[in-house]
Amino acid sequence: MITPVNPYLDTQALSPERLELRKAAQGFEAIMLRRMLESARAASFAEDTPLTGGGLKQFEKMRDEHVAEIAAGSGAFGFARSIEEQLAQYIDAKEAGS
Repeated sequence: MITPVNPYLDTQALSPERLELRKAAQGFEAIMLRRMLESARAASFAEDTPLTGGGLKQFEKMRDEHVAEIAAGSGAFGFARSIEEQLAQYIDAKEAGS
């Protein structure tokens, strides 16, 4: 088995609730990153030319979505990790009370 370089990416020891929380946090991070990329692209000063039409914009959107998903899944920015750590205390308290 290959051990992840980032221990945050190891999901084997997680409870189902914690795994669900991690996926939700990564999804939220992907949404945030997508919005950041979209905002950065909107600030572009490029002129509209035949090569920068709707087709290119659609592919840029798809690329931004893909980059955001990869970055969120890798933990590169750490937003998901912070969100998960903040919300995990509620799962841990619930499991301790059971």
